[in-house]
Amino acid sequence: MIRARTAVLPDVERIHAIIQPYADVGTLLPRPSAELCENIRDFVVAEEDGSVIGCGALHLYGTHLAEIRSVAVAPEAKGRGAGRALVEALMHEANRQSVTCVCLFTRTPRFFAHLGFEVARRQQLPDKIYKDCVCCPKLTSCDEIAMVKGQIPANVDGLRDPRIVIPLVQLKP
Repeated sequence: MIRARTAVLPDVERIHAIIQPYADVGTLLPRPSAELCENIRDFVVAEEDGSVIGCGALHLYGTHLAEIRSVAVAPEAKGRGAGRALVEALMHEANRQSVTCVCLFTRTPRFFAHLGFEVARRQQLPDKIYKDCVCCPKLTSCDEIAMVKGQIPANVDGLRDPRIVIPLVQLKP
């Protein structure tokens, strides 16, 4: 049986081992072990029979926005529900933190669409763009698809105005 749990520092080596092959082929951004240690509180892992088979993280920008990132499942464990368990655990945490919109950037939009995410425009997510994308070498040639679940924060001249929201999909309590 697969279960998701909060990651702890001893999981870093396995998280890194799961993410790295995806980073090597450009599916995920590389996450050095030091960065994983610094951000371990953002991660959840999926376990099966006591072994970590997947990981994912939730980066909080504020109650207006969080980002699901670094979702990966070991190739030998794919198709058994670990990815779904990870995303559900991350969404549970977003709801616990009273986040009104969860975004992600992906090359596998079908998977996330099955979990209720909808395609969005990058320009609707300036917090994410200003934090990560402006430093990315693929900024002008990004092949990832932005997706959201919840209320997209409205923007004025590229800046977020937390008092204005565009309804999209309500997060389940």
